[in-house]
Amino acid sequence: MTQIDNGELATAINDDKLTEGFLRDCELRRLSPETIEGYKSTLRIASQVLRSEGLSISKLDKESLRKILEFLVNQGYVYNTLLNYFATLSGFCDYLVWEGWTEANPVVPFRKRYVRQFKSQYDPERKLISVDEMTMLVNSILDPRDKAIVTLLAKTGIRRGELIRIDTDDIDWVDQSILLKPHPKRSNCLVFFDDETARVLRRWIIARQSFEIQNGCKALFINESGERLQRHGVTHAVTKHAERVGLHNPISKKVEDHFTPHCCRHWFTTQLRRNGMRREFIQELRGDARKEAVDIYDHIDKKELRRAYLAAIPLLVID
Repeated sequence: MTQIDNGELATAINDDKLTEGFLRDCELRRLSPETIEGYKSTLRIASQVLRSEGLSISKLDKESLRKILEFLVNQGYVYNTLLNYFATLSGFCDYLVWEGWTEANPVVPFRKRYVRQFKSQYDPERKLISVDEMTMLVNSILDPRDKAIVTLLAKTGIRRGELIRIDTDDIDWVDQSILLKPHPKRSNCLVFFDDETARVLRRWIIARQSFEIQNGCKALFINESGERLQRHGVTHAVTKHAERVGLHNPISKKVEDHFTPHCCRHWFTTQLRRNGMRREFIQELRGDARKEAVDIYDHIDKKELRRAYLAAIPLLVID
């Protein structure tokens, strides 16, 4: 068994206390549970990297930040992931400054000097599969929950975080639509689904009844414990099946070899565009933020939007 000296133990305890304080601060600032969970995961990995080098996340400086960047680069992380990691570390340092634990945030100048340089090298195109490959992927999934997850992601283009917040009573089975929870990144919360998606969802709703639901959980997608499925659960549900049919290579460092939940959003957008849907309709279905002042007054008729959606979304001929 590896022995930990008193100095290492004290550092670990102090790191954990500051991290817990930061996460509580995030809760007070009303950040979403998904965002806080992402921060927690990032800080845990960064702490492990630094402790292996005899450093502490509570004493971030140029040297420790270089160690974290080297680790991420060696792991083959893409540019956006690098940005997310250092955005979290910057937020953590802002908290330390606010609480008086340190005098300045070293992440901001570090990110400007080093991280931006990776944009061209670490930001390739996401994987885009064909309609036939999407059909093959969905029909290869026997688990009713996972089949519903992949189908809904592909047919609506919603984000992973938006999917896990859907409750069963958010679904309008008559209009075949879902009212998503409000989110700062989304302008339009209404999305549609077609007949074959409805069949897949109904199969999952029936299977869901066999689970022991915890505390009356209303989440559409639950885990094996009967609780709301989390972000990592969605990622696992997508990647494990994509890997099985040869669409996802977990050991490759090339982003184009990975099929993730966000690839379904990329697929959704591309198929609607290829099938001739108007640009503003695609933006509305994606929930993209309105960038022009005039866009606020550009009201899109929901019935017309639904007709356009049904005309453009590909039929997958799901078993």
